[in-house]
This record gives sequence, C-alpha cells and structure tokens, in this order.
Amino acid sequence: MSIGIVLHEPEQPGNAGAIGRTCLCAGASLHLIRPLGFITDDKHLKRAGLDYWPRLGVREYDSYEDFCEKHPGARIWYLTTKAPRTIAEADYHDGDFLMFGKESAGIPEEILVQHPEFCVRIPMAAGERSLNLSNAAAVAVYEALRHLDYLDLEKEGALHRLHW
Repeated sequence: MSIGIVLHEPEQPGNAGAIGRTCLCAGASLHLIRPLGFITDDKHLKRAGLDYWPRLGVREYDSYEDFCEKHPGARIWYLTTKAPRTIAEADYHDGDFLMFGKESAGIPEEILVQHPEFCVRIPMAAGERSLNLSNAAAVAVYEALRHLDYLDLEKEGALHRLHW
C-alpha cells in the first residue's frame, strides 16, 4: 500500500516533477488536487520528473472534497508550518496520505481547523517561513517511512565495481 503524497493546488511544475520523482523512489503515490498552476505535460514538470513521470501513475482530483469522496476514511496528515506538533510525533500507518498546500499559501486554514490532531510540521529555525515544497515532501515522506521501517523499500545498496 505505502504512503500517498497529496498536493493541494500546486503552482510550480518543477516542484511537482521533483515530488513525483521522490514518490517513485519512495514507493509512494502522487495525488494532485486542482486547480494546478501548470499543465501536466509542461516541459518544466517533465524536466524535474525526468523519465520517472510516465511511470508514476499520477491521480488528479477536481477539489479537496473530490479527493475525500474518492478516499473515504483515509487518514491524512496535513503538513503546515502552523501546526503545534512535529512530523516525528505522528503515528503513521501504511496507506496514510501526506497533504501539502500550494507554494504561495499552504493548505487552507478552513481544512486545517477541521483536523487539528492530524496537522504536523517540519521543525525549522525560528523566524523562517518554510522549506521548498519538494524538499518538504521528501523530508516528510521519508520520516513517515522511517516510522514504518521503510515498508518494502530496498534497505541495502551495492557498489558498482567494488564490494563492501
């Protein structure tokens, strides 16, 4: 099953492409909630996603409500700089979703206040606004996977020419 990354109204194709690449490497699914600030065949999206994008199987939704209707009972962790708890304090389950808001505004507060127990943040230096969206998604998905012992991901690597 694994983790799903949900981008609520993403604006920048480069971020979405990089997040798609992270999803494929992390065994995660990618979900995009419209309106999007780009078209999904945008050259910047494809450049950031490289050859990963066509293999990703991205799912798109007309709205947050449409996403929720298509995933009834889903556990969604809302990543926001406004949350009182950190990503390390969450109790992740296989099949959970991590939702991120658009680059310019984050997740609408109307959504956040409905789910305070599922709002989490990435710790940052005092006074700083936020991480880049693709960096935040990478940090958060791998923290969730760490809690789940990385599920079925490869945990050992091999050198190309030599041996450990």
